[in-house]
Amino acid sequence: MTADPWGRVDENGTVYVKTAEGERTVGSWQAGAPEEALAYFRRKYDALVTEIDLLEQRIKTTDLAPAQAEHSIARLRESVTEAHAVGDLDSLARRLDALTGLLGRRREEIKVARDQARGHAREVKERIVAEAERIAAEETHWKNGGERLRQLVEEWKAAERVDRPTETALWKRLSTARNAFTKRRKAYFSNLEEERETSRHEKERLVAEAEALSNSGDWGPTAAAYRDLMRRWKMAGRASREVEDELWARFKGAQDVFFAARSAAFAERDAEFRQNAEAKEKVLQDAERILPVRDVRTARQMLRTIQERWESIGMVPRDSRDQLEGRLRRVEEAVRSAEESEWRRTNPEARARAEATVTQLRSSIQQLEARLDKARSGGRDKDVRDAEEALTARRAWLEEAERTLAEFS
Repeated sequence: MTADPWGRVDENGTVYVKTAEGERTVGSWQAGAPEEALAYFRRKYDALVTEIDLLEQRIKTTDLAPAQAEHSIARLRESVTEAHAVGDLDSLARRLDALTGLLGRRREEIKVARDQARGHAREVKERIVAEAERIAAEETHWKNGGERLRQLVEEWKAAERVDRPTETALWKRLSTARNAFTKRRKAYFSNLEEERETSRHEKERLVAEAEALSNSGDWGPTAAAYRDLMRRWKMAGRASREVEDELWARFKGAQDVFFAARSAAFAERDAEFRQNAEAKEKVLQDAERILPVRDVRTARQMLRTIQERWESIGMVPRDSRDQLEGRLRRVEEAVRSAEESEWRRTNPEARARAEATVTQLRSSIQQLEARLDKARSGGRDKDVRDAEEALTARRAWLEEAERTLAEFS
């Protein structure tokens, strides 16, 4: 009998393998030496070892699917259990048990990773849905909103899937948001079309009014009417682009006709006003020769004639009007001031009042001088000071009263 640590061949050529459960027959060998039989069955054992080595390497170093790995382990376990081979079959079984344990840990890790990925995917999809719902409720830039919703759908497709109930519920919300946005956009453009049609009718009326006024020569009221038309134009909203451009061209063309005619009329008027200013400049030269006023009556007659000439000339440019009128007013004020002075000088009542005032002040001064002399003689210092102060005031008043009286001379 030929023996091996893990098997033997008996005298009949039966080959046995040793296991923890005892010996079992793995085959028979009749065509050679027993050593050849053991070598043959050991090669079968080595083939199992090689398969287990390869499976072990794939499980540890690749992303072999757990189900596929589990199937391979079961297949190899069956092969080891029923192996027609000589070797440490129990150690191979233990290695397969270890791989089963490793696969269980791997399966748990994959489950944890999958749960984390699904959690992350849920967060991503909830964010996508929340943004879609915000766009559906708030966005008014329709082109940008529609494009963003399309992008969100692509982001949804690229994201990992979550559990079916959550996936279904979130997708329903996303679809509802897209439909709501589409409905709101359609309603907006439907209303917009109605508003544009209303604007078109209103602006056609405004254009008709503007064109009717374009040949008016009533410059002030018509310019005010055009300003009111422009205000109404801005309040009327916008028609479609093509209609808006065509109506605006007509509206502006009517305005341009009127304002061009007004500008031409104003240019002609301004030329006339400049001639008037030159004429009034000559009148002012004659008016300023009145100054200084020596003969009030003659000055008044000359000023009256100058004022009549001034009024007959007409209007002047606005930028020179104040300067010209200011010069004439200075002459008029000088003549009026001279008239007032003449009247005061020749007024008998005023002269009498001035004479009475002078006489009264002179009498008061004489009395104060006498009182001052007595106070000095009596050594009354306080009375001296009082009398001197009163005299100073009365003499100043007298000087002013005498000047006023002299004006009547």
